[in-house]
Parts: sequence; structure tokens; C-alpha cells
Amino acid sequence: MKENYQKIDAQTFDLKIIYTWIAAHKKDFFYVLCNNAKDYMKKVVNSLTLIEAAGGIVKNEAGEYLFIYRNDKWDLPKGKIEKGERVKQAAVREVEEECGIMVNELGKKVCKTYHAYISREEVVLKKTHWFKMKSNDKSKLKPQKEEGITDARWFKKKKINTITENTFPSIMEVLVEMDLVKDKATLLSE
Repeated sequence: MKENYQKIDAQTFDLKIIYTWIAAHKKDFFYVLCNNAKDYMKKVVNSLTLIEAAGGIVKNEAGEYLFIYRNDKWDLPKGKIEKGERVKQAAVREVEEECGIMVNELGKKVCKTYHAYISREEVVLKKTHWFKMKSNDKSKLKPQKEEGITDARWFKKKKINTITENTFPSIMEVLVEMDLVKDKATLLSE
């Protein structure tokens, strides 16, 4: 498959303006040409409303990983950090609330991801902090329906392709960091 790469100059890039174009071209790739990626990312983050969230990739005693189904996509449990709440506390709380299980162990930070979306007619940027977690809770998973979660399931590593076929790019980043899937760019070009 031949990718469709679009070059966007950093001087003219404004995520507030270009977001609808990006959303309409989900199969295309684009890159921003800039001198310093870290400084440029700070500029983009500062130009938008930033929402901080936290979540986890939870592994059970059987070696399975926890996923939720929300907005017609497979996702990982996560949610907004409440005022005065620590990032790690928010990650555990959100996993427990969204899936109805107890987290027994909070591990190391996996990565942080960014994704943009429209809220109240404004482009916002969500920064999510991801953590490894373990649960030995054997109770039945209870998807948090009021959060739009219609399913919560454990998946073996060899069945992760079910997730990769229908998930968000930011979730793919977490799966790559966890070595649950091969390089994201390779997956996208298959």
C-alpha cells in the first residue's frame, strides 16, 4: 500500500484550522517540517486547551490485557485527572471505575500520548499518561455504561490483532511501547 504523505510547513501549521482536514483524511499521513520537534510540540500544546488524563494497560494473572469498547472502537481505560488528584491516583481510579475491577499493583509509566478532538466546537488536545498495572481481581468486568463503554474484555497477546484492527492511533502507541504489537508504521502500511 502506498502511503499518502502530506508535508506541512511549521510556519503555516495551525491545528485549530487544519484539524477538520486531518480528521477527514484518516488514511493519509502528514508531517510537520520544523527545526526543533520538542519546541514545536510545546508551541502546539500551548495554542490549544489541554486536558490531562491518565489510564492504564492492565495485565491479569493469566497474562491477558484489559480493553474497553467505547465509541465503536477498542480502547484502554482512561479518564480526566480531577483537580488536586495525582496522576497515578487518577490512572488507578479511572481503570477501576471504567471496568469495575480492583487494581492490585501500579507499575511504571509506559508513555504519554496526545490526541486532538472537538469539544463544544473547539479543538482540544488530550495528554494521557499511561501506566502498567496488574489485577488479580477475578470478578466479572462491569463496563461503565454512563461513560459510553459498552464492553470490557481481557485479551491474550496473540489476540491483540482484534484491537489493532479497530482502535485509535494513540492506543497503538501504547501497544507498541508495551511490545504487544510490532512497529506502528509497519502495521499502518499493511
